[in-house]
Amino acid sequence: MLIWVVFSSLLVMVCEGGQLLKSQFFFNFIQAVDPENILGIGWNGSLPHPCMLQRKGVKCNSQAEAIVDIRLENLNLSGIIDADSLCKLPFLRVVSLAKNLIRGSIPESISLCTSLTYLNLSSNLLNGSVPGALTGMKNLRSLDISHNHLLGKIPDFDKHLYKFSLKSNEFLVNETRSLVTMSQGPSPKPETSEARHEKGIRIWASYAPVVICIGFFLLFAFFVNKKAVRSAKEKEILKSLGASPLKSPRTKTTDEVKPEKACSELVFFVGEHARFRLEDLLESAADLQSQSLCSSLYKVTLKNDAVYAVKRVRKLQGGFEEFGQTMRRIGNLRHPNILPLVCYNSSKEEKLLIYNYQRNGSLQTLLENYIEGKREFPWRHRLSIACGIARGLDFIHQKTDHWESIPHGGIKLSNILLNENEEPLISEYGYSKFLDPKTASLYSSNGYTAPERGLSEEGDVFSFGVILLELLTGKTVEKSALDLPKWVKSMVREEWTGEVFDKEVNRAAKQWAFPMLNISLKCVAHFPENRPSVAEVLEKIEEVVNAQGDIDASPDSSIESNYQDGCLLHTVIPETWDTPGSNS
Repeated sequence: MLIWVVFSSLLVMVCEGGQLLKSQFFFNFIQAVDPENILGIGWNGSLPHPCMLQRKGVKCNSQAEAIVDIRLENLNLSGIIDADSLCKLPFLRVVSLAKNLIRGSIPESISLCTSLTYLNLSSNLLNGSVPGALTGMKNLRSLDISHNHLLGKIPDFDKHLYKFSLKSNEFLVNETRSLVTMSQGPSPKPETSEARHEKGIRIWASYAPVVICIGFFLLFAFFVNKKAVRSAKEKEILKSLGASPLKSPRTKTTDEVKPEKACSELVFFVGEHARFRLEDLLESAADLQSQSLCSSLYKVTLKNDAVYAVKRVRKLQGGFEEFGQTMRRIGNLRHPNILPLVCYNSSKEEKLLIYNYQRNGSLQTLLENYIEGKREFPWRHRLSIACGIARGLDFIHQKTDHWESIPHGGIKLSNILLNENEEPLISEYGYSKFLDPKTASLYSSNGYTAPERGLSEEGDVFSFGVILLELLTGKTVEKSALDLPKWVKSMVREEWTGEVFDKEVNRAAKQWAFPMLNISLKCVAHFPENRPSVAEVLEKIEEVVNAQGDIDASPDSSIESNYQDGCLLHTVIPETWDTPGSNS
């Protein structure tokens, strides 16, 4: 009896040890392919069972004892492929890492995954050549390595591989193969026909470089010509605006200018000494800064060296009168965190909005330079910028007895400019209300637009919440297409709240970052009725600013550890505005 008990215990230990070892292989693979832990998979002292991670893309067999399917697609994974660990999962059939940022080469050792039937590595940043050892994977039925940066010759796969895709890679053609997606084996042909076919491929391969070079040259010439035609057309349109001589209003106030007469005039909101003629603007050097289907932005330097930013907007709805009334109202606004409108011009085809050029660029540029290590972006500066934007938005959304507030509709990093003191200025305010709602929804800023896609205070609050998350995490969404609110909420749910913050925030002011995270997550609530007003957001941010100022002003004060991670996990997404540490 004693011998049987000992034997049973040893058997259990061996089985559990084997499972633990397989779990270690799986997590080694995950750590390599996801070094930034976007998946939020972690452990404290002991390894979780991989089969518990089904919602993260892991599938096990019916007995929940072996991994058979790993699908980690479109998750911004940026690591490398640890094939040595992956191939030690003996029952693995399917692996898909498509649409990520995985780098490095396809390792030769992936051929050791002999049980694989499906392998998809498409749309990544893989380089190098395709390992010839892949041809020895006899169970592999589908291989997709398209849209990478692979070079070299194509291995000669046997007929067992019925689906093979390698589009958008720079391969050299073998003498016996062409760059096509292959189906299951060609029909038998006479020997003479195959010989002719091979000869044709060799001839095509010898002329391929010449054909490709000619194709690239013609394509380049086409785009150069297209750009020249577009530039000429833009000049023609801009000059047509100056067909009627400009006489800037000298004796009338801004409010006395009739919109119907504004089609060939610049309507100014600055003093006489800062005014200029439309001809001066059209004859000056213009540098195209950015362009979209509905607008273009130019940096224009006048002959007197004054520099302006000129926004040219097309396809606006509404008449001259409504547009003129709105622009006069916007032009007469004065707030330290709103970029003032110098003047505007309105014609039937398009509108010109002119601002003073800000040499310090935008918040987008500042954050990108910080991410690339080109400059510092300390916590106090981030908090000051967040507070300034909130104050500007609060001013925009203040309602009066005379008129309703006009939502911005385009709050994003690139529309937050920095003045000479690097204080935030909200730019491009006022014209979003004239955009066609259908067109605006098509070209809305990726990552900043609220789910309801409406022009409202709640929509501006959502966009501002995304900016707060960018300041806290050090990540940008305008170019990366990252769903930042979704990522942050997933980190919070997985109790990785402390890992959300950027390294500078973690180092300098983690205790102040948690209440700011609380604010930002309220702003990006899915339903507009669950979001706070701009005034409430400003009040909470100013509380953080004032509280930090009080602590800093007292040299003997010390910050108590009231912001422990365990407490904050219950207060990051509350239904009330209670600050961390309160009973909500």
